[in-house]
Amino acid sequence: MAPVAVVLAAGASRRLGRPKQLLTREGETLLHRTARLALDSGVARVLVVLGARHETMRAALVGLDVKVSINADWEQGMVSSLQAAARSLAEFDGSVLVLGCDQPALEAAHLRALVAGAAGASSGCAATLHRQALGVPALIAPALWREATDLQGDRGFGAALARQAAGSVWRLQAPELEQDLDTPGDVEVAIARGWLDSVSP
Repeated sequence: MAPVAVVLAAGASRRLGRPKQLLTREGETLLHRTARLALDSGVARVLVVLGARHETMRAALVGLDVKVSINADWEQGMVSSLQAAARSLAEFDGSVLVLGCDQPALEAAHLRALVAGAAGASSGCAATLHRQALGVPALIAPALWREATDLQGDRGFGAALARQAAGSVWRLQAPELEQDLDTPGDVEVAIARGWLDSVSP
């Protein structure tokens, strides 16, 4: 069974001061680009979780065959979006590819590598190595995904992945994915590396 992709895009980007989802790379918003790359990765379907400014964000997804879930509790953080996705996927019993839309260097090849890596992993999971921690994008096996409704705090599946047996989670080594977009300085770095279009002050 092909996995489903969940794109987490509900946040308000308060630290950045502008919606990171609407920053662009080659004229395409990061939200649209991330959802498109997910579609291109071989998943069965794509679910996008929106929250802040959800009407504007939904408009940014025009032309893509994706489903949208609105997280009314988006201010409570990432875990609330994972829980919203779990409710929307209550009838699905396969693996779930979880990704955000604030990694401007993301390519479909990263996602395909995670799907392929998870297929050969004893845990059925694959995650991106961020220094010493495991994070998104990540392919979550069905048994672990069923724990989404019980997650606490704002770390998502990071702690659960870390609890898996040593060597059982396939790891994607892609240092470029450590560049996310939390602050204006992060945006400047991404622009300098060619991963984002220039932005007006």
